[in-house]
Amino acid sequence: MTDYIGQKNLFKITEIHEPLRKSLTLKKFFKSKRNQQVVIASRGEMDGCLETEGKVAAIGRDFVMLTNLQKRIWIPFTYIETANIPFGFPSYSNTHQHHLYDNHLQKRLTLQFGETVNEREALVQQFFEESFRTNFLSWKGTRVEVISREETVSGKIVNTTKSELELTSFGTVRKIPLENIRFVSTFSFISYLKKELRTLLQSWDEKVRGGWNNEK
Repeated sequence: MTDYIGQKNLFKITEIHEPLRKSLTLKKFFKSKRNQQVVIASRGEMDGCLETEGKVAAIGRDFVMLTNLQKRIWIPFTYIETANIPFGFPSYSNTHQHHLYDNHLQKRLTLQFGETVNEREALVQQFFEESFRTNFLSWKGTRVEVISREETVSGKIVNTTKSELELTSFGTVRKIPLENIRFVSTFSFISYLKKELRTLLQSWDEKVRGGWNNEK
């Protein structure tokens, strides 16, 4: 009955404001699959398609975060084409998931709600719907790779403004418009170092070739 009422409310809201249909439908789906395995097909670089599989770790106002054994992945709802459970994986409703009840935590939530929630990322996700922008503020200093409409950029998260994600790499700050971001993923320090060294070598090689061409 609860699911039925929720669906009817969703239909009524989307009838009034059609642009909300996609984000509300995706949000409802991901909330029902929290901590479960899903497959997401999203629009990638150069109008290609990225297929990503992982466990639903966080659901925000306009994005979803997945995790796997290697990394965390952020995908904004805007660029999601389809979302489903992988073939062969069972689908469970929230009523069948296991919950751990902690009396001490319950008491702290009652008496010290703000302080207690801020201490745990899981509680922040449970009680608040963060936006794509504000969630990155919790991951300052994390090395990420960002796929945008025009390019792929890597670096450490420095800050987010109302319109941009700021990354730093070897002292250089890059600002990527949030509306252009299609896919963000973390990666290891070794992978980060290899990628940055490869980029530096390519840049140096282009400068050397350019110098030779000018001399000719």
